[in-house]
Amino acid sequence: MNWPSPHHKDFGVFLPVANGGWIVSSTTPPLDGLYPQNRAAAVLADEIGLDFIMSMAKFRGFGGATDHWGTVLESVTLMAGLAEATRKVRIWATLHPLLQNPAVAAKMIATLDHISGGRVGLNIVAGAYREEFAQMSAWDEKLDHDDRYALAEEWTHVVKRLWREDRVSHHGRFFNLDDCQSDPKPLSRPRPDLICAGSSARGFAFAVAEADACFIGGASTADRRAASRRAKTMAEGLGKSIRTYAMCTVVHAETDAAAQALVRVYADGLDLDAVKAMLRSWGAPADRLDAAAHQQGAFMTETVVGSPATCGDRIASFVEDCELDGLMLIFPDYVAGLTMFGAEILPGLRQRFS
Repeated sequence: MNWPSPHHKDFGVFLPVANGGWIVSSTTPPLDGLYPQNRAAAVLADEIGLDFIMSMAKFRGFGGATDHWGTVLESVTLMAGLAEATRKVRIWATLHPLLQNPAVAAKMIATLDHISGGRVGLNIVAGAYREEFAQMSAWDEKLDHDDRYALAEEWTHVVKRLWREDRVSHHGRFFNLDDCQSDPKPLSRPRPDLICAGSSARGFAFAVAEADACFIGGASTADRRAASRRAKTMAEGLGKSIRTYAMCTVVHAETDAAAQALVRVYADGLDLDAVKAMLRSWGAPADRLDAAAHQQGAFMTETVVGSPATCGDRIASFVEDCELDGLMLIFPDYVAGLTMFGAEILPGLRQRFS
């Protein structure tokens, strides 16, 4: 794979590909989801020496007063532009097997790999949000949760074959290929990196079996550490290794108190209707949406808050305590956040995890 070494800790950035980013609030710095902001974040990530940039694939927002995620760029097309704008950082795009034929997907990612000079990774999302796919007639009511992962598994196997074999014939439950050819092959050897996140038992098993790195979650440090250990143990049982990652929002200011004040400002701007819509898409019961939305709050990920020194210590502890191989960072203001991170936090992390 393209990983620097087994002991290297990866630090990357989740690009602001959709308006509002990962804080559902009307009082955060404006993120419009458009190309200039994404390009600025990608170029900065490359310049400061981050390991990867990743963009999600999203096709319907959550409404509310902020129209959260209502404006969003397409992942692969965006990353093709950013591949030209960057030099070293790895380029991770996202695809949904529900939407792309595997032969088309294999060709798209191989093309992106050539544009980037062999820096590409593919984040695979099985697809679980009915409204997002039903709006374009891409939701099959006959497929349940496990069926969608079975489809993603077959899709992934076909994509992998197309990247390494001259001709592929495949007759499966979901896809049929007859003497299918896909050239050029990716530049990455032996193939582009595969990344996945799955929280259900079936999704977790798919991620561990098919990917090179998986995103894990959990309500506490203990939960995340257990998930990381479980992924690695499962991978060992399959005769492979896997790297584990988590997401983290960084809210910084000159002092801890000033950073905490920013968090309160962002929390006070909570777009409750957008959070309700988000939770509804995740399957939350209708009669509990209001309470669940208040409990969820404006922040969508684990958050570290404080001065640069405090944030640096907490990020290092996050990685160590959860036994992670990498962390994907989110910022309220990407230019300010990445500039600070590159100057005041990343050098210390590189030294600590060298």
